Amino acid sequence: MTISEKVAYLKGLAEGMELDNQTSKEGKLIEKIIDVLEDVGFAVEDLEVEVEAIVDEMDTMVEDLSDVESLVFDEWDNEEESCGGGCCCGAGTLNDDDTFFEIACPSCGEDIVIDESILDIGEVTCPNCGDKFAMDLVDESEEEK
Repeated sequence: MTISEKVAYLKGLAEGMELDNQTSKEGKLIEKIIDVLEDVGFAVEDLEVEVEAIVDEMDTMVEDLSDVESLVFDEWDNEEESCGGGCCCGAGTLNDDDTFFEIACPSCGEDIVIDESILDIGEVTCPNCGDKFAMDLVDESEEEK
């Protein structure tokens, strides 16, 4: 039995009691209480409908996100498996001795993470814009003196 059905039942009981809603204080009070209950019942039913719609939409979003995660992570896993670890992506080459540096590309301004072995080469190709640039290896602590 829904809230609206329960309120309708109470309304029927009150009408069956033949309360004097015009002159009796108790009859007026009961009539107003039933009116408020009726309004609350309609509001709750509206909220239930909205919550159900939100739940359905969230379920759809969860399924879509799951599909996206599968596509992205499966593709990422496939790239790591196809890479032998000897290329520039560094897959399979990380160990505790690797040291990484972050520099900004002078062309596009994007941050680039490089490892210590790239410093020996002295030239970097930005993976974001494709520009090559030479690195000026200056110790910042010596620069301040």
